[in-house]
Amino acid sequence: MDGFNTRAIHAGQEPDPLTGAVVPPIYQVSTYAQDGVGGLRNGYEYSRSGNPTRTALEECLASLEAPEDPNGRGLAFASGLAAEDTLIRTVTGPGSHAVIPDDAYGGTYRLFNKVAQPWGVAHTPAPVTDPEAIAAAIQPGKTKLVWIETPTNPLLNVADIAAIADVAHDAGALLVVDNTFASPYLQQPLLLGADVVVHSTTKYLGGHSDVIGGALVVRDSELAERLAFHQNAMGAVPGPFDSWLVLRGIKTLGVRMDRHCSNAAAVAGFLSEHPAVSEVLWPGIPSHAGHEVAARQMRDFGGMVSFRAAKGEQAAVDLCARTDVFTLGESLGGVESLIEHPGRMTHASAAGSPLEVPADLVRLSVGIEEADDLIADLDKALG
Repeated sequence: MDGFNTRAIHAGQEPDPLTGAVVPPIYQVSTYAQDGVGGLRNGYEYSRSGNPTRTALEECLASLEAPEDPNGRGLAFASGLAAEDTLIRTVTGPGSHAVIPDDAYGGTYRLFNKVAQPWGVAHTPAPVTDPEAIAAAIQPGKTKLVWIETPTNPLLNVADIAAIADVAHDAGALLVVDNTFASPYLQQPLLLGADVVVHSTTKYLGGHSDVIGGALVVRDSELAERLAFHQNAMGAVPGPFDSWLVLRGIKTLGVRMDRHCSNAAAVAGFLSEHPAVSEVLWPGIPSHAGHEVAARQMRDFGGMVSFRAAKGEQAAVDLCARTDVFTLGESLGGVESLIEHPGRMTHASAAGSPLEVPADLVRLSVGIEEADDLIADLDKALG
């Protein structure tokens, strides 16, 4: 299966051998009958350790991020942060160090700053747009992870994955790429040299704002085994229905992303001409600093658009309350459009830190509604 959409629909999802059902069943079960003491039936004993619905999801994720790679392995979790925490605890330890984006998702920063750091894992923020700055932030012998997002959340900066992979590997560190904003449809970091891909499957992979989940995908079998051990030992796994919902969303990921991207292009174009907007942040704009890199490593430029209100913080806050089609809410990647004020919402945990976001910033998750309706809604809100 070479085509992305074909793999999204079929990988790990063969018709049920018992009934012929074309959709994997929801195996709503906690434990499994064993064929004698220690005799596992098809490898299943307890659903924290493995569940057939979750297995289908994990196989599909591996196929999307590491196509045709027999060592590719996906691991599903109860949330994106559960996936991140499991990765950090597997790869790092007290006395080690990580490089993180200087405009990371607020939850990722909180995890490093409030959970990993007290455990003894130090971190240094660095701009993902500058491989030399990342190299300078690495602490020889201590840095275990170079962690990037591309595009970043919420400033939409773009990282050159291949270049940063070289920097990380020269220092003996793993490159982790949070691919949530792009999704595997637009970008496949493992094929560009990354070691681990992180997803909040809540977002574009699920796509319907009805499930919480996370994932890790790797190509190294030894690392995969270590992560799988901690996945089971720590236990932050998704239930079978959550796994089924993400699988259902993945089937339409490609066609949804095409619409997200085309709508985002229309919205970004409109905002770029509006006098109430001082700056539009979207990699598809030719003047964007990361445009050339994004064009090289992405299929399209994504459905996330951020912009800065020309009249400052209060104007940004006020306009978030004036939309009708855009719903004021956190999260992203669903079929419906969302608007939020990062400084007071998703990135409030970064306030007062080097990762604090501009107070006049507004973030849009552009959905798949009619583009004209989205533009009219923003035009009204911007006044």
